[in-house]
Amino acid sequence: MKRCAFCAIVDGSDADVVHRDDRVIAFLDHAPLLKGHVLVAPVDHVETFDDLPRELIEPLFEVVQRVSRAFPKVLGSDGSFTSINTRVSQSVPHAHVHVVPRRRGDGLFRAGIVWVRQRYAADEAAQLAARLREAIAAS
Repeated sequence: MKRCAFCAIVDGSDADVVHRDDRVIAFLDHAPLLKGHVLVAPVDHVETFDDLPRELIEPLFEVVQRVSRAFPKVLGSDGSFTSINTRVSQSVPHAHVHVVPRRRGDGLFRAGIVWVRQRYAADEAAQLAARLREAIAAS
């Protein structure tokens, strides 16, 4: 059985982590919709949002909110887009919330919801993650 990619990140695999506590981890998506796209997930393996224990909902969404609030400070964004895929289009079977920085006219939904991914330049993700970590910790 293939190991869960997000459990590997929880265990220290290479990722640009922007928040970590005993219940929730948040890290930059390696193929973002828009640069700054963060995934927020429970530390414990939970396959889907539908399976998420009630006691993890508040801590998970507290971090989602803190990430969203950090975007204007760090990225100059106008807001954010937050989504959860449950089974359908859930590429990693570990519950997670997408938090994507938005700017007016960014074209994200020009043709409806289309998940067109991008890549970071060398060291760009690490630098952005450090700035987001600082802003999230201050919130």
